Amino acid sequence: MDQKRLMLAIAMSIAILLGFQLLMPKKPVPVVASLPVAADASSTTAKVEAAADSGTPKAAAAVTPVDGSADERDAPRVAFSGPRVQGSINLRGAKFDDLVLRDYRDTIEKDSPNVRVLEPRSEKQPYYVQFGWTPAVGTDVKLPDSDTIWTASGNLSATSKVQLRWDNGAGLEFLVNVGLDENFMFTVEQKVINHTQAAVSLYPYSRIRRDYTPQTSGYYILHEGMIGILNGTEKDVKYTDAKSEAEKHEGVAFTSTGAGGWAGFTDKYWLTALIPDQAVPQIGTYRYINNKGDRYQVDYLAKDAIAVPAAGEAAFTTRLFAGAKEVKLLKSYTDSLGIPKFDDAVDWGLYFFITKPFFLAIDFLYGFLGNFGLAIMAFTLILKLLFFPLANKSYRSMSKMKLLAPKMAALKEQFKDEPQKLQSAMMQMYKTEKVNPASGCLPMIVQIPVFFSLYKVIFITIEMRQAPFFGWIHDLSMVDPSNVFNLFGLIPYDPSVLTPYLHLGGWPLLMGVTMYFQQRLNPPPPDPTQAKLFQFMPIMFTFMLASFPAGLVIYWSWNNFLTIVQQSFIMRQTRLTNPSAARVPQVKS
Repeated sequence: MDQKRLMLAIAMSIAILLGFQLLMPKKPVPVVASLPVAADASSTTAKVEAAADSGTPKAAAAVTPVDGSADERDAPRVAFSGPRVQGSINLRGAKFDDLVLRDYRDTIEKDSPNVRVLEPRSEKQPYYVQFGWTPAVGTDVKLPDSDTIWTASGNLSATSKVQLRWDNGAGLEFLVNVGLDENFMFTVEQKVINHTQAAVSLYPYSRIRRDYTPQTSGYYILHEGMIGILNGTEKDVKYTDAKSEAEKHEGVAFTSTGAGGWAGFTDKYWLTALIPDQAVPQIGTYRYINNKGDRYQVDYLAKDAIAVPAAGEAAFTTRLFAGAKEVKLLKSYTDSLGIPKFDDAVDWGLYFFITKPFFLAIDFLYGFLGNFGLAIMAFTLILKLLFFPLANKSYRSMSKMKLLAPKMAALKEQFKDEPQKLQSAMMQMYKTEKVNPASGCLPMIVQIPVFFSLYKVIFITIEMRQAPFFGWIHDLSMVDPSNVFNLFGLIPYDPSVLTPYLHLGGWPLLMGVTMYFQQRLNPPPPDPTQAKLFQFMPIMFTFMLASFPAGLVIYWSWNNFLTIVQQSFIMRQTRLTNPSAARVPQVKS
């Protein structure tokens, strides 16, 4: 295979890997035309929105939502504090709207503020969670809404629960018992005590609201928006798609009925999700409401009403996760709480069968080495060993091809006007020397899916976020912060403000150098024009990878170095075992 075919193979591989995700048709967002619900709960999904924002609905028809009338800033609160979270619950409406992560900061600076996940309505980016009740058709009772003031029994911690209480003054007492584990999981028990002599039927609901459109990363390889496992299938809806679907279906972007699963909002590293009782059928719905701005909502409503007997009580439990998408932690919730596919909140992508094992392997190595950069390098070495037989065969063939360069030049000179005879003579030479010209493509083709899978792992996993290496690399998930164009900081100016092409860090530069030396070991293209183009490839790749995460550039540089060592050793062996390979043959015309 000549260099044209090699370049074609590389280009096709890249096109397949990038184009597969780009060109794959998006899964249609299913919307149920007629919602299968209980006979006395017609159009109950509309009630979730109405119950929280407009007071208790008296009819099944959709109600235009309005904000709570009182000033959120003056609302009473009950604090909570756990080992990894802190914040407060708004007692006006019993809203979980203030949550900060103790372990994570916005940037690597020491004085950087902690990451905020939930935020009150009174702030610029309202993001909150609510739990409540809505009545069955024919039931006329006063229920708590967004303006209801609850009372609290005390503060919440990982060792002590808190109880919120409200009495409707007509014989119904509403309780919300909240617990918090040592990480990011709340347990919320909604309870109704009926002090009257008549039974009451109510539907418990829970919802997550995001009253703004968040700024997303904008990468196709990463999903940010509504996410959930409903009826055993993952349902992802981006913010833009939620808008378009909701316009067609009266505010509903997606709805599904069934037992089990979870749903919520996912950011690149953070997740807010509701996990209802896995045995109780629920109506899970994604919504978009255009009311004084963009409002997105993920909610659950029980499919069947819960009967609260006279002089009795009833309860319903939902879990709320609000925190970091740590893979091991999400998997532990799947194992301990039976939450299906909870670690799939991490967007492993279409190539999950590669990306997920890659992460698990790197994370395992990190447990021994204590540094994700070293773990990536160790993982690269293991991959090299796994592909050693394939690469070894390929590099031997490439070494022989380089030794055969004088023979090829002689044949071209001898048959310069007879292309068919040249082709026949070259095929005979390959057969005699036992060389496969196509084998040189294999290492590069194998490396491409490894490269993109590793890129995905470094890009999406929070474990790589702000993970330091050595020297000037303080975050493997970000680009190399150094820059050769300002003499690595000696000149107090950032030239990349003029153009991003004027940012070239130390590791991308090192990668370019290793690529240059690796290229020198390969047989040069027979065509002079191709040879000149190949000389510029290290420079092109250097500038291309300058904008990639530092962890990925470290992988590529280290992989190049290992390849140089392996290929140099094989070339030396090839020269010793094939001393006659470079002799120019005398071919009869």
